[in-house]
Amino acid sequence: MNKQTNSIKLILYRFISIFIIVFILVSCEPFASNSANQTLQPAQTNTAVTLPPLPSTFQTTLLNPLDTPHNYVDDTCRYLRNKWNPSNAKPGTVVLILMVGSIQTGAVTEPNGINVVDFMKTMQELKSQGFEAIDMREFLFFIERNIIIPPRSVLIIQDGNYEEEYYYKNYREYWEIWKWPVVNGWQSDPDTLEILWQENINMEKEGWVDHQAQGVTPQTKLSDESAKTVIARELQGALDAFGYYYGKTPYALVWPNGGFGLRPVEAARLLEYQLGFTANPRGPVMYNWIPLADEADPERPGYLPEGQINDPLMTLPRYRVNDAFTAIDQVRIIGEEAAAYAQASREAEHKYYEIVCSEAYGPMPTP
Repeated sequence: MNKQTNSIKLILYRFISIFIIVFILVSCEPFASNSANQTLQPAQTNTAVTLPPLPSTFQTTLLNPLDTPHNYVDDTCRYLRNKWNPSNAKPGTVVLILMVGSIQTGAVTEPNGINVVDFMKTMQELKSQGFEAIDMREFLFFIERNIIIPPRSVLIIQDGNYEEEYYYKNYREYWEIWKWPVVNGWQSDPDTLEILWQENINMEKEGWVDHQAQGVTPQTKLSDESAKTVIARELQGALDAFGYYYGKTPYALVWPNGGFGLRPVEAARLLEYQLGFTANPRGPVMYNWIPLADEADPERPGYLPEGQINDPLMTLPRYRVNDAFTAIDQVRIIGEEAAAYAQASREAEHKYYEIVCSEAYGPMPTP
């Protein structure tokens, strides 16, 4: 009797256990299904996020229609972070690059020359409109990373080899009073007198004249037709001479006699030049904004088109010193226009950075 009762209880326990398991499975199935739907839904929503469009590159009517701004920072996130980092230069910071051929006391006899009185007027006008001179190192860091420089800056490049007296008469006063340095595009001509080398070495050591490369032979003008040996002579020859005399490696190249081309630019890059300056007065430059021409202009046949080379930092424009006085207003206004355009674009660019860039680059820096 007891055995029969125990068998019946065992059967009942098994039946109840099976019933409970089935009930639990049936009860949990809708819950599991709902959980799966809740997990997938947010993923579907995230993939549907629409990225805000980035504003187009700043344009101005103050440039020649064929001289259009070219960008050179490929990484959009890095560009936006550098642009809006409060520790960097503010949008609209502009640089006028000045090309000085010679400063003369009498009648001007050279194409890129200027009378000393007119040169003094140009310098005074730059100062009165809030411009400050920067050196080549500051310019390089600004153009690469947007470091802080004066909102209106001028980079003064004196072409050619001149004695110490020339610099003392024409530039020393601006260094002593305003702390304005000057860059010299130095030709490493083997026939240069040792005394001229020594005078320039002394000014280099003082720190107010920064020498950068301008080839080797005075009459050479590089182009895509130049032989490899000629390109090597002008570019590598300058590096060798600078190492021997100045004890440094130049990183900026003033294209000799304004000549350049794709092959010379590529060779300069292989030799680790970081900046190159043409004789084309396209306009001022800003961070990630270099005005260049993509095609030849029949009205300006002497200006070689540089846009198709696709290396803005090696084909930077310069204002001729005898045209600079009338260009100062233009440069100042371009900077003001660019600053206003940047502020109008700020919200869209910050939103883009937040969605696309912040995960990899971190949040946008704040003051």
